[in-house]
Amino acid sequence: MPPSPNSRGATSTGRRAPGRPAMPREQIVAAALAILDEEGADALSLRALAQRLESSTATLYRHFDSRADLLAQVVDRIFGEIDVDPAKAATWQDACGALATAMFEVLRKHRNAAPLIGEHVPVGPNALLHRERALALLLAAGFSPTLAARAYTTLARHVLGFAMQLGQDTAAQRREDADVSAHLHRLDPDRFPATLAVADALPVPLEDEFAFGLRLIITGLEAARTGD
Repeated sequence: MPPSPNSRGATSTGRRAPGRPAMPREQIVAAALAILDEEGADALSLRALAQRLESSTATLYRHFDSRADLLAQVVDRIFGEIDVDPAKAATWQDACGALATAMFEVLRKHRNAAPLIGEHVPVGPNALLHRERALALLLAAGFSPTLAARAYTTLARHVLGFAMQLGQDTAAQRREDADVSAHLHRLDPDRFPATLAVADALPVPLEDEFAFGLRLIITGLEAARTGD
């Protein structure tokens, strides 16, 4: 006798055969981050992610309410990679510099992530912990709550602004810098004497600009903290 329609997927004991094991959320977020790194944010859809995982969008909707929810969790996964202990720094200035630099280095690794962070304030658990550490060290250094909040956002936006310029690979950036330098050195000295005077120092590498600007911000924050 052929099996009845209701017996599909059942074992000889009458129990339903086990289906595909549930996919861990961490595995899904890791795959989503891989798509972001390789192809950019526009390519990261629930459909594309399901294809990468050889799964279905219905499975993904068990974990995420929407694409926006998925992106938020990918961003928080990135914040979780910021590995620095500000308590080990000798001064609050060093601690702020270490936190900002660590965040910049993580965003250098995930060059397509900065625009996503710029769209919405990250409020995932890892992002909250990163913010908490920064604010705690500022408050402990004597910053008022208002000044600590402004100091943190200024540092964060400095990092994010430079991270958004990390679209090119290193080799391409070097070629472009060499072309710009050559062009500046060919300028008319009568029209552009100041530019030619500093042409050997231009363009400034992005990493140097970031570090220089970070030092200026921290120096300014010290003056604001003490009222100088």
